[in-house]
Amino acid sequence: MGRANVWLKRAFIFVISLIAIISLLLLGFSLFSHGHLHQQEEAEREIAAIHIMYVIAVVIILLTIFGAIGVWKEKQWALIVYAVGMILSSLVMLVLNIQGLASQSQVREELKKQYLNLLPLVNSTEVLDDIQTEVCKTLQCCGLESYQDWKFNIPNSCLCANKSTNPCVAAPRNSSLFNSQKGDGPIMIYEKGCLPYFIETIMSVIRTVLGVTMGIMLLWILSAVLCIAILCQLDRKKDTPAVVYSAEAKAGNYTTLTEVSDHS
Repeated sequence: MGRANVWLKRAFIFVISLIAIISLLLLGFSLFSHGHLHQQEEAEREIAAIHIMYVIAVVIILLTIFGAIGVWKEKQWALIVYAVGMILSSLVMLVLNIQGLASQSQVREELKKQYLNLLPLVNSTEVLDDIQTEVCKTLQCCGLESYQDWKFNIPNSCLCANKSTNPCVAAPRNSSLFNSQKGDGPIMIYEKGCLPYFIETIMSVIRTVLGVTMGIMLLWILSAVLCIAILCQLDRKKDTPAVVYSAEAKAGNYTTLTEVSDHS
C-alpha cells in the first residue's frame, strides 16, 4: 500500500474541519430553534424541518469523524465510508435545492393566501404588532394590499413621511386619524400595501438559504474528491527496486572469506 501526499492530506483535513464546524453550528442552531418553536402552537411543519436539520448535522459530524480517522491512520475503509456518505449527502442536498428552486412560485402563492386570510386587519390579532411597527415605516407601506385593509381604524404607522419615496394619498375623512387632529388639512398616508414587501423579504431569505446550502454542498463535493484522491494514492503499490546481476557474479568470479583469511 502506498502513502498519500502530505499536502493532500492537510488540504483534506482543513476541508473536513470546516465541514465539522458548519455541522456543529447547524446542530446548535437546530437546538435553539427547536426550543423557540416548542413554545409556539401550530408549528408542526417547522418542527419537522428542525428534525431534518438534526439528522443532517449528526450524519455529517459522524462522517467527518470517519474521514479524520481514515486520513490520520490511513485506513481505507474509513475513507470509503466518508466518500460514499458525502456523495450520497451531496445528491440529497442537490435534490432538495432543485425542489426549493422549482417551488418558489408555489411558496409565494401560499404566503399570499396566508396573509390575505387575515383580512380585515381590524379583526386580526396576529399581525397587528407586525404591521404597526417601525417595519412598515421603513418599508413605507400601509395594510396588506392597501390602506383600505384597515377600514377606518388606520394606525399611525401608515402616516406618510416627509421624504417618502413611495406614493401617498389623503386618508379618508372618517378614519380614526382625524380624531386627534385639530385642523381641517388632509392627512397623507401610504398608498401601497406591505404584502409585496413582506413576500419579497421572505423569498429573499429563502433564496439566501438555498445559496448557502449550495455552497455547503460544493464543499462536501470537494471533500469527497480529495478523499477519493487520497484513496487512489493509498491503493497505489510501492515501487520496488529492480535486482541487477552482474556478469562477474554469474560467472562466479569472487573469493570466499575463508580464502582471504588463509592468505593473510
